[in-house]
Amino acid sequence: MSQTVDRALSILPLLAQGPADLGQVADRLGVHKSTALRLLRTLHEHGLVYRQQDQRYRLGARLFALAQEAVESLDIREIAHPHLAALNEQTGHTVHLAVYEEGEVLYIDKVESRYPVRMYSRIGRPVAITVAAVAKLLLADLPEPERRAVAAKLDYPMYTPRSTPNAAAFLAELATVREQGWATDLGGHEESINCVGAPVRGADGRVVAAMSVSAPNVVVTAEELLTLLPLVRRTADAISRDYSGKDHHA
Repeated sequence: MSQTVDRALSILPLLAQGPADLGQVADRLGVHKSTALRLLRTLHEHGLVYRQQDQRYRLGARLFALAQEAVESLDIREIAHPHLAALNEQTGHTVHLAVYEEGEVLYIDKVESRYPVRMYSRIGRPVAITVAAVAKLLLADLPEPERRAVAAKLDYPMYTPRSTPNAAAFLAELATVREQGWATDLGGHEESINCVGAPVRGADGRVVAAMSVSAPNVVVTAEELLTLLPLVRRTADAISRDYSGKDHHA
């Protein structure tokens, strides 16, 4: 039985390369045409392959619908949360998860620090897009024309003397982030708070979310926080693996 399933499933990647006729499928599988036909018919009944007018077979619409459904039901927050909680447990600092949606970067999860200094970030609230580490990670992944267009449209509030002052500086920062695969906000939004973040990637390698660890100067210095970078990157990689079902090691 498992050999039949194995053969049937191996037809799918073959047809992903383009339509093929019965003979080609049989040859590639190393089976008789009658066996190939039986397998194709079963896949056809389930809508996974489709027989064209020219008698060649291609992947069926049902397969795309299933893939789409699977992607949509993957809740990045649900997948990431145990990893964020573990990182918070290990470090004691505030951990955030954010996504880019319709021109805004939004926090979708937050695990609060164990010390009394609270950050005013809120789940569902937009992030300070020109300075936050998570925002830099998400925008750095955009194709260059889009990155330029976004940077040109943004305001650049000087929250602190270390805030990103203009579009040119922002684009330079995004290029660095893209290259190094991590980002920081060292007092750019709130003078006393530092933050280090890493990207979460989907199966296609694109950044689907970004996570960060934040801590105030009264608890740890920026230098001390930066020593957590390998741990933050490992956490982001672990979330990426769970989300995409594959290894992405940066």
